[in-house]
Amino acid sequence: MWRIEVALRAGITDAHGNAVRKQIIEDLLIDVESVQSLNIYTIDANFTQKQVISIAKDLLTDPITQVVKINESFKRPFSVAIEVGYKPGVTDNVAATAIEGIEDLLGIKFPEDGSVHTSKLYLITGSVTRDDAEKICVGLLANPLIEHYQIWQTGDDIQATVKKVTALSRSTKFDPKVAEVDLDVSDEELLEISRKGVLSLNLAEMRIIRDYFKDERVKAEREKVGLSTRPTDIELEMLAQTWSEHCKHKIFNATIEYTEGEKTEKIESLFKTYIRKATEEIAKKKDWLVSVFVDNAGVVDFDGEHNMVFKVETHNHPSALDPYGGAVTGIVGVNRDPMGTGIGAELIFNTDVFCFGPPDFPYEQLPASVLHPKRIFKGVRKGVEDGGNKIGIPTVNGAILFDEAYVYNPLVYCGTGGLMKKEINGKPSHVKTVNPGDLIVMVGGRIGKDGIHGATFSSVALDEGTSSAAVQIGAPIVQRKMQDALREAREMDLYRAITDNGAGGLSSSVGEMSEFCGGCEVDLEKAPTKYAGLQPWELWVSESQERMTVAVPPEKIDAFMDLCRRRDVEATVIGTFANTGKVHVKYDKKTVLYLDMDFVHEGLPGLELTATWRPTLEQEPEYAADGHTEDLTNDLTNDITKELNDALMNILGSFNVCSKEWVIRQYDHEVQGGSVVKPLVGMANDGPSDASVIRPLVSSKRGIVVSNGINPKYGEIDTYRMAASAIDEAVRNIVAVGGDPERVAILDNFCWGNPILSEANPDGDHKLAQLVRATKGCYDTAVGLGTPFISGKDSFHNEYRLENRTIAIPPTLLISAMGVIGDVEKAVTMDAKKAGDIVYVLGETHDELGGSHFYMLSGVKGNRVPKVDTNEALALYKSLHTAIEKGLVASCHDCSEGGIAVAAAESAFAGGLGMMIDISKTPASEATEGVRVLFSESNSRFIVTVSPENAQAFEAAMAGRTFAAVGEVTQEGRFTATGHGGTALIDASIDELKEAFKAPLRW
Repeated sequence: MWRIEVALRAGITDAHGNAVRKQIIEDLLIDVESVQSLNIYTIDANFTQKQVISIAKDLLTDPITQVVKINESFKRPFSVAIEVGYKPGVTDNVAATAIEGIEDLLGIKFPEDGSVHTSKLYLITGSVTRDDAEKICVGLLANPLIEHYQIWQTGDDIQATVKKVTALSRSTKFDPKVAEVDLDVSDEELLEISRKGVLSLNLAEMRIIRDYFKDERVKAEREKVGLSTRPTDIELEMLAQTWSEHCKHKIFNATIEYTEGEKTEKIESLFKTYIRKATEEIAKKKDWLVSVFVDNAGVVDFDGEHNMVFKVETHNHPSALDPYGGAVTGIVGVNRDPMGTGIGAELIFNTDVFCFGPPDFPYEQLPASVLHPKRIFKGVRKGVEDGGNKIGIPTVNGAILFDEAYVYNPLVYCGTGGLMKKEINGKPSHVKTVNPGDLIVMVGGRIGKDGIHGATFSSVALDEGTSSAAVQIGAPIVQRKMQDALREAREMDLYRAITDNGAGGLSSSVGEMSEFCGGCEVDLEKAPTKYAGLQPWELWVSESQERMTVAVPPEKIDAFMDLCRRRDVEATVIGTFANTGKVHVKYDKKTVLYLDMDFVHEGLPGLELTATWRPTLEQEPEYAADGHTEDLTNDLTNDITKELNDALMNILGSFNVCSKEWVIRQYDHEVQGGSVVKPLVGMANDGPSDASVIRPLVSSKRGIVVSNGINPKYGEIDTYRMAASAIDEAVRNIVAVGGDPERVAILDNFCWGNPILSEANPDGDHKLAQLVRATKGCYDTAVGLGTPFISGKDSFHNEYRLENRTIAIPPTLLISAMGVIGDVEKAVTMDAKKAGDIVYVLGETHDELGGSHFYMLSGVKGNRVPKVDTNEALALYKSLHTAIEKGLVASCHDCSEGGIAVAAAESAFAGGLGMMIDISKTPASEATEGVRVLFSESNSRFIVTVSPENAQAFEAAMAGRTFAAVGEVTQEGRFTATGHGGTALIDASIDELKEAFKAPLRW
């Protein structure tokens, strides 16, 4: 066992140590003097001292900045020393890379029974007690779910030990166990089998499975392959993952009796009735839809020769347990969806949307099992960066929301877009085929215990005793190598079909691909593993990352395997596709799973659920027509300008509106060189862009536009209007940068609590009713705006059980949008361009402050949530698009959070200019003044600036639409808003407004 310590030379700044010190002081309120960080490598292999010296000095150390010691510690002072490393069996990417480096350096094959472990050693000085050290470990440096740590105090010898997986030795004889499960038991015992096995199957489902194995035909067929009448553990596991909410969307496909007021209706599948139906109706008028709802991602036409591909997933529960690992696997997992769509797309962009608890949430209010929101935030951000950017995919669009409702259940949405030629090797690229006799090949990473029960795990609430089994840590470099190899194989026509080993691992990918031909035969013992000792059922359902399954014709397998070897990508033939109608899995030549294809995929009984809508009746505050807000503030002054200045400052500085530059700057949105409109724009490149524009082909000026819409605050009042508003926001963001409103495709991602009524969940019927209203809002708005759904996902059971109460997230719907812009050189950004330009408000303002940021300042919800008039909106969007295409618009910014006041202020300070507006000129449905016009969040509105010489042509282009000139861009560094008679409402320094906007998350 060789222990190598690598430290920075004296005088070299320890940036990581300084960052940790800052976090300890600011987040944990422990005063420490200094923190030094050291990299530790423990090599368990039979190397000579000369070899180890070479490894340490030539591979693991930078000789200019670092020094190294072997089998001894640096004698540097410390009050406490803390070493943190991964627990046995948890993926250690740095260690894997070190092994590759050792092989290259020494020109040898690393010993099969050897290993490398990495850890981090922190030397902390100051008045730090043992209790402080424990707090630092658990609160900041280590995640006990996946990491172990050791603590030493002054005078102790640092003698760290390495914890290993006891079954790692492949020379050890392993005796696999395939258990039979007796289902001929009481209902209570059936449910206990489901609960203990984390199968997440209900009683009706368990009974159906029991009855299947009692069928005389099934019994006879099983006897022929050596199986008894009892299901094996691997059979139950496959049925559980295939029938999981994650895979079968049971709630969205349920029969629902929905009651709203005096009216009750029966809905047969929310998906078919509202989501799919919307797309089917729109598709009659759109000829650019290619493949929707049938593959890993949605596919639409881009330019007649290429298709665009887009998918968005969630990775919520894993990110709550291990923010970094959960986010890494979230992004690399959704990367594999476009890779596995049709015969594979090129990956060209990533998106991310996060919902966290407030970063200033009090530590003392958290139970020991829950990570602090700030730590989750930073871990997730780092995970998305490492999972996406470092394998060459730009992160171009996203959003970050904060609310106490997400403290226990953060939401992590990750999306990936791709581009694919319409035809590859003379065949449509979006079509999969599998023939009987094709070989089943697993490509990429190996299988481990990480990721066990990922699909079924997402169907239960988190609690204080949640297991680490579902936690995974992705290996992006492994995936990048696999991605490159598979792209080359695709061009060489070496496989017929491909799909992702996502939820359910091999059981999912092989099971789904078998539907194309009618069956499969798998030799499971051939599947490569990270370490010995995995049971057959674990091999079959593990979701260990970086794996794809491909169908390779037998005559092409040699060429395929040669390519993978050349690319240093592991590929293994594990079976054959068949037309037997069976999923037949063997281990060591013995049958362990034998199930009918139709039962696996069609045997799931449908849910029958009850939904009852109980409207949220919130008080709608009243205020005087002159704009005073006596009922909204406790400390009203007679100076309305100061009051509204403060309101604007506070909204700009609120966590949900403020600049996310700290996050965006740590992502790479320039890799691949295609980004045209960036996430940050303006004079200093720090203005919040409405959407991103990408030019995917150097040979063409045609571009892809990416945006999103989300506002869960509206959903706390009315989920119908929340859904409508989210779609409208996503579409108008695309229009704001120049995208064509008639070429927008959208994706829905629903995150909810548990919407099934039960004694333990007494408001489940209301949660389900909220879901019903949201899907109705989706249908009406999508059809009205002509924006078809092309893909989507749902995530239920986002709840946390804490002692005797259940904490659920608010209904949260993310709408992601992908559009087309004909010429990227005509794209528009949100920053005001020059003094003297005329400021226009497009769209009508209504008295719609329900769920607004202005109300949130005083803890008020209200009930007038913004609505969407799709006819007016679409007509306005078309006219604005025409004006942008003609080059008549200098800047365009959508009005959303904070209303006109925030949108206009952002446009001004992003351009480094001032602005004065007269809101009495704003088109409004009521005789309004002050607060309602400034801060209403009515949908379908824009702040547009136009140069005087283009004003006449712009107004002609907008003829018949609702708009008005309300002010001008100024050179002076102030933002002013006046009302009727020139009443001063806001008069604030642009610099102060910008500082309020940028300060909260400047970490």
